[in-house]
Amino acid sequence: MAQIPPGGAPARSHLPARARRALSLVTAGVLAAAGVVALAGNAHAVGALGDAAAAKGRYFGTAVAANHLGEAAYASTLDAQFDSVTPENEMKWDAVESSRNSFNFSAADQIVSHAQSKGMKVRGHTLVWHSQLPGWVSGLGATDLRSAMNNHITQVMTHYKGKIHSWDVVNEAYQDGNSGARRSSPFQDKLGNGFIEEAFRTARTVDAGAKLCYNDYNTDGQNAKSNAVYDMVKDFKQRGVPIDCVGFQSHFNSNSPVPSDFQANLQRFADLGVDVQITELDIEGSGSAQAANYTRVVNACLAVTRCTGMTVWGVTDKYSWRSSGTPLLFDGDYNKKPAYDAVLAALGGSGGGGNDGGEDGGGTGACTATYTQTSTWNGGYNGQVTVKAGGSGISAWTVPVTVPSPQKVSAVWNGTATTSGDVMTVKPAWNGTLAAGASTSFGFTVTTNGNTSAPVVGACTAS
Repeated sequence: MAQIPPGGAPARSHLPARARRALSLVTAGVLAAAGVVALAGNAHAVGALGDAAAAKGRYFGTAVAANHLGEAAYASTLDAQFDSVTPENEMKWDAVESSRNSFNFSAADQIVSHAQSKGMKVRGHTLVWHSQLPGWVSGLGATDLRSAMNNHITQVMTHYKGKIHSWDVVNEAYQDGNSGARRSSPFQDKLGNGFIEEAFRTARTVDAGAKLCYNDYNTDGQNAKSNAVYDMVKDFKQRGVPIDCVGFQSHFNSNSPVPSDFQANLQRFADLGVDVQITELDIEGSGSAQAANYTRVVNACLAVTRCTGMTVWGVTDKYSWRSSGTPLLFDGDYNKKPAYDAVLAALGGSGGGGNDGGEDGGGTGACTATYTQTSTWNGGYNGQVTVKAGGSGISAWTVPVTVPSPQKVSAVWNGTATTSGDVMTVKPAWNGTLAAGASTSFGFTVTTNGNTSAPVVGACTAS
């Protein structure tokens, strides 16, 4: 039975001044810092889904509704567990342009601002889609519709330029069933088959830095619909149409289970030269069976080099568009389900049951550590590690950092470091006490000595 996608129903510390670097391992050394290069770091902490995924070179995100951000448990679970967010409805056409050329980004801005304040990435969803269109769009003639579509793409992407890692440029343009045909929509019916290509070309002119994705559901295995999308992507790549990624919504239940060829299907798209992303994952069920299905999905993504990330469609079962099927990783009380533990284990992390992860069995707070390279120059770089408390406060933390030989650390600030071989163990200087969800950072300067590999940040431990 064909699934209805969730969008089908609207209901659904800064580095201190160099003068403060009195706590350096080696006080001497001139820091010839070049301009900041914001590079994605290698996060190797395993206390949360986002950190564990980052250690595998992926992101692990969730769909977010702006009207739930004021709920403490919702926000704390979001902040502790995920490193990418997708607005559920707040970036859709009816939400941002309900009347022609009059844009309201307030709800979407709330989500983006929250994500940025927590160091999370943002997926943009969605620019061109047949559903959740305001009535004025459907009433336009072909010429006006083309102008309105390109203007909508331009205005929305311009507003969020530099803040979105991937955009769902076109969403759900193909029919279900065995035809492989395009879905009837104002865009398809009035602009013809070329509207998808035009949308992607327009999007590229607006933001060259964002990944441009085609997104759809019931394309997770090889079938008529996914074959049609595959043929389109292949044609686009051959002709130089700017498409960077394909999103697989991955809504699964007993009538539409995880297909046996899921991984192979992701791989065949990746082989076309595009990234693949699991964009709206939820799996109905409970207990070990649900956990096993989540494991299969995560393992499939990890096995495909160009699978860059996964997004579950919601934080908690109680707000899921399929809440009666309990399809998410946290139950209605924000307790971790067996599916959560399975996902974390598949990502190489560790964890247990209970709520969102503030405390371990010994009653001490949890923490995570995330690495970012903040500046680089010929022969060296500055690195920063952000330490974040989990669901309860902590009074101290310890983070091991392995610096690949022959690199050498020449300075450390905001932390006290001891070194054994290539491993530098950092503890707080003045910044050990953190409230639940709060963060601090320490930094260090490295002389590369010919090796520019990133350091490996180990698991944060807290007390």
